[in-house]
Amino acid sequence: MTIVITGANRGVGLALAELAASNGHSVIGTYRGDKKPDVSGIEWHALDVSNPQSQQAFAKGLAGRSISLLVCNAGVYLEKGQTLEGGYAKPLWDDTFAVNVTGVFMTIQGLLPNIRESKGKIAIISSQMASDTRAPGGSYIYRASKAAALNLGRNLASDLKSDGVAVGIYHPGWVITDMGGSGADITVAQSASGLMKRFEALGLATTGCFETWDGTNHPF
Repeated sequence: MTIVITGANRGVGLALAELAASNGHSVIGTYRGDKKPDVSGIEWHALDVSNPQSQQAFAKGLAGRSISLLVCNAGVYLEKGQTLEGGYAKPLWDDTFAVNVTGVFMTIQGLLPNIRESKGKIAIISSQMASDTRAPGGSYIYRASKAAALNLGRNLASDLKSDGVAVGIYHPGWVITDMGGSGADITVAQSASGLMKRFEALGLATTGCFETWDGTNHPF
């Protein structure tokens, strides 16, 4: 089974990649920047998900290879410390949506022939902050981008079902990472273990699902 994980060089993405590799899967992990991660057992590829040329080069490098599972994990949260009065400048919106939404779509679009070949699965890492049932205020850009990723996943699930491709959208939990902070609820190992179980359970009967890392159905 070949698994592609974007943003696999740190946090939940790295934990997912290492767990999948330890379970005997062929893992292709992506990283942004010039420094290739020093982690064995993973086939590393440079990818800036927000850059069309980088996406094209990545897809070309994987041409002809079947992909059983694509995990769109790469994401950014750029607005910490912003205030409603005068904050949330346009470049923050542009950069966040370029990664969290457009980047997800371009990755799926570029690798769709590989996924269709194996009737594989697509997992989109969104967030509970995408749900319209959770609106405590703040984090406007991140919430909007993750809501868009959720909507994207739901529509892709409809379009790809006839191809035998299942799409799931997931909340990874509030995880102790650079993004989640030290006061978060769960470790990267707990999140990765739970998410892998969700990916394994994903099928055409559950395509379009929005679930938490521990298997709870999350309201949209």
